[in-house]
Amino acid sequence: MVLAPSYLAAVRAALAEDLGSGDLSTEATVPPDIRASARAVARKPLVVCGRDVFFAVFREIDPSVTCEAQVDEGVRVDRGAVLWRVAGAARSLLMAERVALNFAQRMSGVATITRSYVEALVEGSPTRIADTRKTTPGLRMLERYAVRVGGGHNHRDNLGSAVMIKDNHIVAAGGIARAVARARAYAPHTSRIEVEVASLQELDEALQAQADIIMLDNFTDDQVAMAVSRAKGKAILEVSGGVTLERIRTLSALGVDVISVGALTHSAPSADIALDLEVTT
Repeated sequence: MVLAPSYLAAVRAALAEDLGSGDLSTEATVPPDIRASARAVARKPLVVCGRDVFFAVFREIDPSVTCEAQVDEGVRVDRGAVLWRVAGAARSLLMAERVALNFAQRMSGVATITRSYVEALVEGSPTRIADTRKTTPGLRMLERYAVRVGGGHNHRDNLGSAVMIKDNHIVAAGGIARAVARARAYAPHTSRIEVEVASLQELDEALQAQADIIMLDNFTDDQVAMAVSRAKGKAILEVSGGVTLERIRTLSALGVDVISVGALTHSAPSADIALDLEVTT
């Protein structure tokens, strides 16, 4: 998996935030000629994610820093595993440390929680685990990359990438039928039309309007089962709202196509990664 080069903008913004006034502690205590190496170490089990961003932080500070990956992206590791190594001027490593770890911990945390949801699916199930737009402002690209590394899928990237008719759109448009008809007349022919529904009655309205994708919002398992029976072969069914890890197996067994989980990004705990440094000269 590859990150678009624009991720460097996030790296540079984070460094400007942290080093806008320099690094008083490092400049005051560490001579400029001291060389060091450092290991990024997992302090708890995690799914590895964020290598390119981690390295980019050090290289933005000092292009002469050498970087070496010890583990591939997406690999689950145990406590004590060495993920990456960096070497160069001790000052450069210390200045980059916190920002590099912040990115790596966040991205590995998202990948780790995503993997737990993916592994909870019924074995062999075609159901997709997907994220939502509930991402950290400015970090959506990185968090969505982490979801993919964890085995999940991405929902629409932004408001302009797909038609998704939610409850307030339906109210403003005057009903599901009108909203879908207007969307079909306006949107490019390449865009699918998704409608969020809150009841089986609204599901029937969305099916009659020939929505391509129907999101079942906060449906119970019994309601999901009835929805699958009514919509099978007519529309892609997505479940969202009130989705916990404990429900994933049941929902995938019921035959829904997509389960979208905001918690993958808005509630993922950061992974525990430390940087262990040693002086080499």
